[in-house]
Amino acid sequence: MGNYLLSDPMNRRRLLSGGAGLIGGTLAGLALQSGCAPSRESAQASPNLQPPIVQVKGGRLRGFRDGKTFTFLGIPYAEAERFELPKPVKPWDGVKNAQAWGPICPVPEMTAPGPDEFVFPHRYWLQNEHCQFLNVWTQSLGAGAKKPVMVWMHGGGFTNGSSMESYAYDGKNLSEYGDVVTVSLNHRLNILGTLDLSAYGPAYENSRYTGTADLVAALQWVHDNIEAFGGDPGNVTIFGQSGGGGKVVRMLLMPAAQGLFHKVIAQSGGSLNYRDTDPAKSIKTQQMIAAATLKNLGLSGNQIDKLKAVPYQQLLAAGTSALEAVAKQAGLPRAAWDVIADDKYVMREICDWAHDIPLMSGSVFSEQMGTLQRGDGRKNEWSQKEIDDNLAAAYGDKKNEIVAEFQKLFPRNKVQDVLYYAASSRTGVKQKLAVKLEKGRTPVYSYLFAYEYPVNGGTTAFHCSEIAFAFHNLAEPHIRVATGGTAEGLALQDKVATAWLNFARTGNPSQPGLEFKPYTVQDPQTMVFDAVTECRPFPDDKLISLMPPPPPRRG
Repeated sequence: MGNYLLSDPMNRRRLLSGGAGLIGGTLAGLALQSGCAPSRESAQASPNLQPPIVQVKGGRLRGFRDGKTFTFLGIPYAEAERFELPKPVKPWDGVKNAQAWGPICPVPEMTAPGPDEFVFPHRYWLQNEHCQFLNVWTQSLGAGAKKPVMVWMHGGGFTNGSSMESYAYDGKNLSEYGDVVTVSLNHRLNILGTLDLSAYGPAYENSRYTGTADLVAALQWVHDNIEAFGGDPGNVTIFGQSGGGGKVVRMLLMPAAQGLFHKVIAQSGGSLNYRDTDPAKSIKTQQMIAAATLKNLGLSGNQIDKLKAVPYQQLLAAGTSALEAVAKQAGLPRAAWDVIADDKYVMREICDWAHDIPLMSGSVFSEQMGTLQRGDGRKNEWSQKEIDDNLAAAYGDKKNEIVAEFQKLFPRNKVQDVLYYAASSRTGVKQKLAVKLEKGRTPVYSYLFAYEYPVNGGTTAFHCSEIAFAFHNLAEPHIRVATGGTAEGLALQDKVATAWLNFARTGNPSQPGLEFKPYTVQDPQTMVFDAVTECRPFPDDKLISLMPPPPPRRG
């Protein structure tokens, strides 16, 4: 994934330096010929002639101004060797540049663009196992500002992703729109962040959660340093989508995270169903994956230290093969790089202190069952016969009952939209909220993002589709094209981003003219974000029971 960027760095440098010299010389000549040489006054007017410098515990950081926003990229928040827990960054002398993204964690190689590349455009970056870097966007510097802090944990499960892989993740516009401090971060993933080598001695006792320990280390850095960026360490919201939703929810189960965050937003991911798992069995499975990885590399248990020197791609290939073998051996549908509940670092139940943490959680209309994956791209043009035929093929004799239940929940939608509705995704959202309510001392909130992008014949709300709205990033050029750039979409992003921001400020996502009522099992109030946005009861149990199960997960 992105390896071609680094295949010949010297040639890249020669091209850039040579091209820059040629272009720079040409432009300089033109400027002199036309009498347009830059003046000292214009240079001094540059907002980054004297860029902002901030003092943190490790030393001084140099960021830059981007419009109204102070931006600091690639800040080291910890350091660690392979399979070891993160440690505080060693202090440095002088001023460290924080003006470019830090390296991302190595991930499996990507060989083709995904089906969502147009509507959810990605960007790729250099990879390094030493990937403990975070980014900060803020409107104020100094300890007196006390702005709410919003810390983003990226998606991609515990296998892929980074803090900058999506244009939608950029924190500048959210910081400007809401006057908050936005933070995003990288951490160890896949085999680097979850391989359980605890069977091979106390030195590796904690290896199965090194990637999650990175997340805690990042939150600790925020707690210790965010005041310098105008943030309030006593008002930190963690939010994440898909695998990031799993990460922020797990923090409710982690004693080490106590006091490091105060609100949680879980978007299209995260579960609180660990209470039925058996830690001993989970650990055994994880250790089987490690043993199979060693076997694939031709190493024995007493050669464990050699694992630190195995090149990453070779290590990952051995681990990926081990996942497949262990899944087959243990009779599992699949095995993955995951963080288990071991009742030591990750509990099976919500920590007592976390009952005071407000939670907002939701899903999107189609998740991974939408027009990107299924259909002919013509659903909004189908004739009545085509509609009837498609519904009959999908639902058989349950067609009329399913359509009737769908129309109760979505009276403004076309009936054929039910073919793309991920009803089963609501089950996880409701389970999570119900568990949080059992002993919770704060309200919980439910949402459903249902907006259809007006592109490619109508693209139903796909997995990741709400992120750009939550970050208030629809004006970003790549995203503007992908979302249609309509006034309707821009108005909706104000509602979504304001809900996220108000929740971060107060724990209540309501806004003027749009009350966001708390969710309860008895009264399942849900904010439906769409062309018409409203909070209403959303009793969808019957529809969920009628819908066929989703297709099996691949990979």
